[in-house]
Amino acid sequence: MASKTFTFNFIPENLTQLQTLPESNLCDPFAVAPLCILALCRYKDSKEDCFEMLNFLKGPKPLSNFDEQFLRDRLAFGQDFVPKSFFNGANPQNNYTVNPPFSITVSDNPYSYQNEGYVTLWMKSGGADSPRQITLRHKPSTNQWFVWQHEMLIGSIRIPVAQDEWA
Repeated sequence: MASKTFTFNFIPENLTQLQTLPESNLCDPFAVAPLCILALCRYKDSKEDCFEMLNFLKGPKPLSNFDEQFLRDRLAFGQDFVPKSFFNGANPQNNYTVNPPFSITVSDNPYSYQNEGYVTLWMKSGGADSPRQITLRHKPSTNQWFVWQHEMLIGSIRIPVAQDEWA
């Protein structure tokens, strides 16, 4: 099993900023996974920028109307803290607040490489008991990795203490 930690000085606000990051060459699946988190963090302030970044990360298979609606359902209504929960150090007690530099750790496991051309990687959310998965697909003609399935990243997690009336 391998783990890699990626550190970012800022959260990109648009595709142009995302593409300035060295990880945006999409050649390392471990590096593509945290880019998906950065894109999802933008949802609260600009759905359009979030979708544009995700479409870049998804390559030849852009978001469908269903995918966009799924994101709306999962990240609306005060749930925008979910993507930020993947930053190392973010947890319900600090309301998922972390300061730059932002770091995200990505891991594989013995089941990550079961299907040729695909890899399933895992990232820990500070609000979940077990790591969440993202699946990437390899495009041999460009030697790039693209987000194939990311839905498991945005499942329910523990709410921030500031939103918990029972805390």
